[in-house]
Amino acid sequence: MADLPLPPPDPQFVLRGTQSAVHALHFCGGAQGQGCPLLLSGSLRGLVHIWSLQTRRVVATLDGHGGQCVTWLQTLPQGPQLLSQGRDLKLCLWDLAEGRNTVVDSVHLESVGFCRGSILAGGQSRWMLAVPGSGSDEVQILEMPSKTSVCSLKPEAGTRPGMPMCLQLWQANSSPRPLLLAGYEDGSVALWDVSEQKVCSRIACHTEPVMGLDVDSQKARGVSGSAEKVLAVWSVDEQQALQLPWPLMALCGALRGTAQPSQGPVGPLPSPLPAVALLHSTPLQQPHCLVSTTWASCGHCTLPGLPRCAQDPPAHEPRNC
Repeated sequence: MADLPLPPPDPQFVLRGTQSAVHALHFCGGAQGQGCPLLLSGSLRGLVHIWSLQTRRVVATLDGHGGQCVTWLQTLPQGPQLLSQGRDLKLCLWDLAEGRNTVVDSVHLESVGFCRGSILAGGQSRWMLAVPGSGSDEVQILEMPSKTSVCSLKPEAGTRPGMPMCLQLWQANSSPRPLLLAGYEDGSVALWDVSEQKVCSRIACHTEPVMGLDVDSQKARGVSGSAEKVLAVWSVDEQQALQLPWPLMALCGALRGTAQPSQGPVGPLPSPLPAVALLHSTPLQQPHCLVSTTWASCGHCTLPGLPRCAQDPPAHEPRNC
């Protein structure tokens, strides 16, 4: 008889007040000098709520998507700026400096799907943005803030991975070339060389669409989660080939994507992949609430080859989250 997944831990606290279902989350370190960690949430009604994790209250509300669902949130490293992506086919750039909440620029999107964007920014004035393209299986790469088109990445002839469901731009420590990890509708994960506009490697990780992924560029190791409620841990070798050396791990709840700190962990995270614990969510009696659990802040699950936490089960116990 197969071992049943462990239930999620009890929440540390619950944040209430969004008035509609939450579809996007993002941690950030707060304004300089304040030292107060923040949680940003995007709602079905198109609002972005900025929560203080110290007072556990909303400190600001942003309204820039015309009542359409917010699907992605990301802060920029060069200053107090925020990107928000909505189902209104618009990606907004917000200026949050000195208490402002103004949209200073926007990008028109070609796809109304569920795929979130991704950025590659090292604190420089120019940065790279990946978003779904005009074709159903296409990814568009832009140079920002000029909005210059770099390229469009289309699957190689003869392959039909379906729509891209999640994206992650990154750079390996061994090379300055920009890379893109894309999770597709058919359950595969592909590694793209953006400069060469070609797929370096593709692996079939899942039998259902990939709903979220993340990568640790220092260890060249990543994790993906899918609609069939399992996690896959994979690595990228020196030849830029994806490897899947570990078995899949079952979860007891739905996978809705990733959320991770942008300027270091909010709490002690034993793993170099903080999004692992946040890929998992269970149905709530009140869908308008945000739940913070000890599992999200310190692991409470074991991934093969990653550091363990004091709250992890003993090594002989099943690796179900």
